[in-house]
Amino acid sequence: MAWTMHGIFGLTLMAARFSRPAAVPGAPIRWCRQRGRPAATLVAALLLAVNAQAARVFTAVVTHVSDGDTLWVLPDSGGPSRKLRLDGIDAPEICQHGGVHARAALERLALNQRVTVQVRRRDDYGRELARVQVDRQDLGSLMVREGQAWSSRWRRHPGPYATEESDAREARRGLFAADRPEPPRDFRRRHGPCPAPVR
Repeated sequence: MAWTMHGIFGLTLMAARFSRPAAVPGAPIRWCRQRGRPAATLVAALLLAVNAQAARVFTAVVTHVSDGDTLWVLPDSGGPSRKLRLDGIDAPEICQHGGVHARAALERLALNQRVTVQVRRRDDYGRELARVQVDRQDLGSLMVREGQAWSSRWRRHPGPYATEESDAREARRGLFAADRPEPPRDFRRRHGPCPAPVR
């Protein structure tokens, strides 16, 4: 990750929890000295912020694919397998039309491959949402480009892979070969979730 001086200074301010008056240019150092806190406090806060971000990026091997947007990885650094959902896409449910094909596509792209994982956040179910790269290519982008998933929408926003989805629709690839493919959110609304896939 590329760090700019502006970004580092911003992280330092957030981590050290300066008050509004202290966030004036030149004020943080004076504020620390006035309170008797050494400048090392700033350095420590910055290192904590950098280390926390680094812990969210790791390399791993894909050991299992549950469906078109969910996979399991074994981190190179050790520890247990981690279940990840690809951030920014929505693949068909495994029991939905196209679900088995989407899982097969993700297996072809990622199974047993070494990947770079960037955990972005957790969803409402506590699952880690991540951007995953294989051979420096974004798996989410590849899945949508092949017509095996939709770009995740939020309200009126078309999602991060809107261009890839538009191209897949125009070429009628994968799911978009059908006239009106049903988005997974609509399928879940009508039928509920599929039974949990066997790991």
